[in-house]
Amino acid sequence: MSIANWYFRIGDRRVLMDAYITRLPASIFMAPPGLPNDMAAFTQSPQGIDTASIAKVRDAVLGSDKLDLLLAGHAHWDHSWDTPTWSKLTGAAMIGSATACMQASAQHVATEQCRVVSGGEAISLGDGITMRVVRFNHSGDATNPIQHFARELYRPPVPDPVTGGFRAGVGEDYPNGGGNRAFLFTIDRPDGKLAFFVNDSASDYDLDKPIVVDGADFGSPLANLAAAMKDAGLEKVDVWVGTGGKAVAERLVPLLHPKVYIPNHWDGLFHPFWRGLPYPFKDENLSAYLKAQNIQLVPQRQYFDKFVLTTHGVEVDVNHGVKRKLGFADQQHFSKSLQDAVSRVASTSVGADCGEGFAVANDWAEVYAQLSH
Repeated sequence: MSIANWYFRIGDRRVLMDAYITRLPASIFMAPPGLPNDMAAFTQSPQGIDTASIAKVRDAVLGSDKLDLLLAGHAHWDHSWDTPTWSKLTGAAMIGSATACMQASAQHVATEQCRVVSGGEAISLGDGITMRVVRFNHSGDATNPIQHFARELYRPPVPDPVTGGFRAGVGEDYPNGGGNRAFLFTIDRPDGKLAFFVNDSASDYDLDKPIVVDGADFGSPLANLAAAMKDAGLEKVDVWVGTGGKAVAERLVPLLHPKVYIPNHWDGLFHPFWRGLPYPFKDENLSAYLKAQNIQLVPQRQYFDKFVLTTHGVEVDVNHGVKRKLGFADQQHFSKSLQDAVSRVASTSVGADCGEGFAVANDWAEVYAQLSH
């Protein structure tokens, strides 16, 4: 559903991850002095929530069905900004970091409606479904430390007294929440076990280093993932919904051995939601690596594509009914000029993960970004 927003339907269980539909403008963000790469650290003004758009997506996706759970992968604005509103609109409980739950509290979500997870939890969702929480890192490195390194809030954000809005900066009301929370799902079925892993951010910079918050050591992402796989009795997963490109894939594939890779969080942060997918996926380095490992790459072609996992593999469904309700074409159509740009620039070079897409990589990337608007 764009960026790192996912709707998982497993039997009769319905789970949403992140579900950021509001689009905050890039123009409000600014870097602090001395840290030019921390471009989302601070903001010029508080911002609100596009409740009407959230409700429209809810109606199209869920209809009258009950939502069982909301996951906040981490607590940056492009992930958890709308999650509390989804909780209020649907009554579904949230799971996330202490920061995500403080953000929810600031938006009047009851304390008992948000469960704090630190990693290592194995949560039964019923009907043979288990979700294991894997403590993970965030994209970036030491050049954008406010965004990258694990940070939690110490109190709920205070809404602006005039507008009721919040400060979206990763150095303000929306730090990452002590790193990232990834999720390993296993589904026990009469015809065999299915498993998929989803992470909505990652960096190869310190995948093997412990995540430390206020002196508490939460283990390294690689060790945490290995422990989750062992606890689940898995040597491989059917699907990895991932980020991080080739550099992260080279570190995680030996642990996950996925049959299928579905990329997410590569389509930028600021493109208007209602225009649909801004450009096609292209990452030749990642594609070549996955092909060499005999892993099928299945990228999105439009927002709200449906990926159907069975013991036979993954099939793509255009999900026409939902797209029609939201005004999206079944498959996004791109201009020739944009396709020409894509032939020379990896889409992930201008749109990947939380904020790395701010920087213009080269002349073609600049043209590419202009065309995508």
